[in-house]
Amino acid sequence: MSDYLKETIHALQQRFGGDVGEYAGDPRLILKAESIQPLSAALRNEFGFEYLSALTAVDYWPELTPRFHIIYQFSSLVHNCRLEVRVPVADGDTLPTISEEYWSANWHEREIFDMFGVRFDGHPDMRRILMPHDWEGHPLRKDYPLGYEEVQFSFNKDEIMKRKPHPED
Repeated sequence: MSDYLKETIHALQQRFGGDVGEYAGDPRLILKAESIQPLSAALRNEFGFEYLSALTAVDYWPELTPRFHIIYQFSSLVHNCRLEVRVPVADGDTLPTISEEYWSANWHEREIFDMFGVRFDGHPDMRRILMPHDWEGHPLRKDYPLGYEEVQFSFNKDEIMKRKPHPED
């Protein structure tokens, strides 16, 4: 980890609190939801993290409470470093949007809403982006029903063909 990144993490922790961790040699900062908007503004305006390279979520149901972790991956091209910021969120809670600071967060936040059901307050267009607008549920939640069709192989072809609907001739 570079000295610049160590100093940045230390300054952010002093200002916003949170826990500092590391995974596979990459630093991560775990924050409360109300800190993500001012932190993202500080990263962009003061610390030179001009690029939000990824924004995604993880569902830890039923093992962990709160259920979701929203994961922000900030990058600084000038300083050649990355910082992962995680925000634990309970089911039904909302996060403030960071689409004002990072325009690329707009579609990422919509995707997290669509797939996980986590809403972002202040988002300019919070609606589904991948699934049809009348779809019920959020497909990447661990409690979402699978409802898949069995894969056809040579050994089970006859069983599947019996169950498949066929148009009448």
